Amino acid sequence: MGAYIVRRLISATVVMGVVGIFVFLLLRLAPGDPAAIIAGDMAAQQMVDGIREQLGLNQPLPVQFVGWALGILSGNFGTSIFGGLPVLKLISQRLEPTLSLSIMTIVLSVAAGVSFGVFAAWRAGGVVDRMLIAFSALGYSVPVFVIGYFFIYLFAIEMRWLPVQGYVSIDQGLGLWFVHLILPTLALSQSYIAFIARITRASMLEVLSEDYMRTAAAKGASLYSMLFHHALKNAGAPILTVIGVSFAYLIGGVVITETVFNIPGVGRLVVDAVNNRDYPVIQGVLILASGLYVLVNLTVDLAYTLVDPRIRY
Repeated sequence: MGAYIVRRLISATVVMGVVGIFVFLLLRLAPGDPAAIIAGDMAAQQMVDGIREQLGLNQPLPVQFVGWALGILSGNFGTSIFGGLPVLKLISQRLEPTLSLSIMTIVLSVAAGVSFGVFAAWRAGGVVDRMLIAFSALGYSVPVFVIGYFFIYLFAIEMRWLPVQGYVSIDQGLGLWFVHLILPTLALSQSYIAFIARITRASMLEVLSEDYMRTAAAKGASLYSMLFHHALKNAGAPILTVIGVSFAYLIGGVVITETVFNIPGVGRLVVDAVNNRDYPVIQGVLILASGLYVLVNLTVDLAYTLVDPRIRY
């Protein structure tokens, strides 16, 4: 296990290095000049050149990359071109809404998706199973922003049950914090619930047909024990994999959801940074998101041994 973790950490380091080069070059080679944007449309070329020199954009790309990479390794992600604040400070100010939305979405998606998948596999071919298949197709097909606007119209405007938009910090009350997250969580979790439920159903159907499941039933095992102790545990590896994949999709989904529901999170920060061509902010968010994704993948790989002791590294 220890040697496997070391190998994975080395490969993760290589991956992060490649990601860093790609992110740096992608933003630098894209059309548009942040110095010209900061100076304004009517600014003289001399002013634009001065801003470019102040930001270090007039240096060769290799020099810019080395300076940026050394700063990343030392924990310095740079300073926002437009905000004038350190990138890590800007991200930390927007982190609470994004973490709150992401955690609630993952918890709801896993709980609902696994439960629906287990029940559909138990009643394969029945009404619930067919409803799950239809829901999965709908969840895959309808974009997040469409579901979000539909929920806003139905539950916020027509029924007036929930707030339309915005975010309330948990410091201002747990109830208000939870109420403001209900609609964005429901909108964002639809596709993930469908995805996890389909994979859970397929894995459970394969396990339920095994001989040891019929043996457990013959020995008088309860339905709960058969489904959740015997079947679900043995079908857990593919489910863990799809949960990790869902986390990768969640990073992109949060950006859209925060825009629709006007949540001041990291997603909105990325959108504003892209519009302003704020290189340090975009690079900082992408690097942190990539590192988090690599960490989640490593955690999922190590968690395989918890659900299937036969797995060895």
